Amino acid sequence: MTKVSIAVNGRKGAIRCVGWGLGLILGLAAWSMQAHAESLPLSLDVKGKISKTNDAAHQLYHFTEAQLLALPAHSITTATTWTPRSTFTGPLLADILKTVGASGSAVEIHTLDDYTYTIPVSDCDRYGVVVAYSMNGQRLKISDFGPLFLIYPRDAFPDELMGAAGDSKFVWQIKALIVK
Repeated sequence: MTKVSIAVNGRKGAIRCVGWGLGLILGLAAWSMQAHAESLPLSLDVKGKISKTNDAAHQLYHFTEAQLLALPAHSITTATTWTPRSTFTGPLLADILKTVGASGSAVEIHTLDDYTYTIPVSDCDRYGVVVAYSMNGQRLKISDFGPLFLIYPRDAFPDELMGAAGDSKFVWQIKALIVK
C-alpha cells in the first residue's frame, strides 16, 4: 500500500490508500461473474406434449450439456440479419423432439430474456432446423446469441426465410421449449 501524507488542521498524518486495491478487487469480481455468466453450461428444458421425462416432479425433460453434446451434431452455413455468413453447429430440433417423444404440432420457444416465439414442428422436416451451440467452431456466449440459437438454412431458402417473417424464426438465448 502507498502512504500519502496530508496536513489536517496543521497536523501531518498518513492515510493508507486502499481505494485502488478495493476497486481492483471489486472489478475482478465483476469480471469473473460476467465471464461465468457468459459461459453458462448448455441446458434445455422441454415440456408439454412429450412422452419421456427425466424430471417427473416438473413434468419435463431436462437436457444437460452432456446430453445436448451427445446428440448428433449438424451444421448449417448461412447468414442471418445479425451475423455474417457463418457455420452454426448443434443438434437438429427434430432430434431433440424425438428424444422427448414429442407429439405436438408446434414448439413454443422461450428465451433467457423472456421472449417467446412459436414455430410449426413441420419446419423440422422442411428446413432441417438446428439448435446451434457454436458458430464457426466457437461456443456461443450469451452476448453472441447463446447459449442456444435456432438456425434455419436461410441461404438455401432465401424467398421463404428473408424479411421480418424469416427473421422472427431465428430465436437466440433459448432456455426452454414447450411442445403444443
